[in-house]
Amino acid sequence: MTAIRVVVAGVTGWTGSALAAAILKADDLALAGAVSRRAAGRDAGDALGLGKAGVTVSASLEESLAAPSDVVVDYTRPDAVKRHVLLSLEKGRHVVIGTSGLGAPDYREIDAAARAAGRGVFAAGNFSITATLLKRFALEAARYVPDVEVIDYASASKPDTPSGTARELAEALGAMKRATTAKKVTELVGLRESRGAAVGEGGTPVQVHSLRLPSYVLGCEAVFGARDERLVIRHDAGSSAAPYVAGTLLAVRRVGEAAGLRRGLDTLLT
Repeated sequence: MTAIRVVVAGVTGWTGSALAAAILKADDLALAGAVSRRAAGRDAGDALGLGKAGVTVSASLEESLAAPSDVVVDYTRPDAVKRHVLLSLEKGRHVVIGTSGLGAPDYREIDAAARAAGRGVFAAGNFSITATLLKRFALEAARYVPDVEVIDYASASKPDTPSGTARELAEALGAMKRATTAKKVTELVGLRESRGAAVGEGGTPVQVHSLRLPSYVLGCEAVFGARDERLVIRHDAGSSAAPYVAGTLLAVRRVGEAAGLRRGLDTLLT
């Protein structure tokens, strides 16, 4: 079996480093490229404290794409990910997006570019199994309890808001046509911004509230309210990137199955 050749952009980052280590151990995957400005010119394995890997870290994604590869995985920054995705598609690669910060208009553009290139793109707000279950359970609950809002928790240093987890969840909930009882934000007086941001297209938008405080890593909860009762479905991440590795590897192995964009790890779990 021919190994899938993978480029990891953000290879020295929190998730990128754990992902690269897993790729080096996998029989059906090969680390074909690595991108990190701070480790440029070094052997990727040495940069990660794993010993020689035989792959030199590039300073830019464009430089890394000069060598043959099949899939690019992006775990970089919100201000770089879209450019990286479009460049990878232009160069004939499939792409797995692990970086948050993209919205629905960005994904529409990426989907069109992927279809034109005949390549697959897979994106998930969160690649952990438990975060995926949060989304699945919340969508099921919304069929019976239409009033729901999302609270997004992250560290004080997280640059984007809401998190990819919260955005993906809210967009999925917002696509449902739910008959909610809350007053519309436009009908409120006072500081309307305190009601959060309305997220979702084509159905009933969901209010999302983002907290950025020390002691949080990543957390997301869907809060449902009905008369005289509430339901809270919550996911919290720990300090390790390990929960995201298995889901990302699954996406790497399956991103080439179809041209265009697919979103949400739940679409791969059958």
